[in-house]
Amino acid sequence: MYVLYIANKNYSSWSLRPWLLMRQLGIAFEERLVPFGEGDFRRFSPSGKVPCLVDGARTVWDSLAICEYLAERHDGVWPADEAARTWARCASAEMHSGFQELRSRCSMNLGIRVELSETPAALAEDIARAEALWEDGLRAFGGPYLAGGKFTAVDAFYAPVAYRFLTYGIPLHRPPAHYAERLRGLKPMREWYAAALKEPWREDRHEEAALASGRLTDDLRSR
Repeated sequence: MYVLYIANKNYSSWSLRPWLLMRQLGIAFEERLVPFGEGDFRRFSPSGKVPCLVDGARTVWDSLAICEYLAERHDGVWPADEAARTWARCASAEMHSGFQELRSRCSMNLGIRVELSETPAALAEDIARAEALWEDGLRAFGGPYLAGGKFTAVDAFYAPVAYRFLTYGIPLHRPPAHYAERLRGLKPMREWYAAALKEPWREDRHEEAALASGRLTDDLRSR
């Protein structure tokens, strides 16, 4: 069985992607959670980062590499339609390497709510790009997911963004708002969110990053 190493569900957007993909597609795996600051990731991950997938003697690190590895072994990771598959890969790669302002100003922290102190132009551009990309995919391939009627890797790649928009109260146009709600309503997403709220760990770097962008309005986590 696959072993998937992840970090805190409250903070780790990169971990969420393959975890959600595998859960949603019914790909069995053993989850091993190592909290930030409480273990050396290099003992299982060559890069010293999560997520990391172990398949027997093979180790696969980086979320995009994990998705491609799984795609060679399981149907449904990418869309069957060639046009949709090409678009999905491009959109996933863009998320993997882009949206730097959204990442830095709206770091993932599921358990809190923050009112942004400002929305600088670079952040507004990232938000607008995410909305436009979602609208393009939904319109081109008919929805309800980004590349058609079935959940695929491209949806997993944008799932953390749906949580970021919630944490920081970022308003969206429709249909992107409906799509974000759809992602957050998936059973594995609800399970991830519930587990994140129950986590006992607090990691200063992630907490400070979230609060640097605005004012804390609520903390929903277990005390």
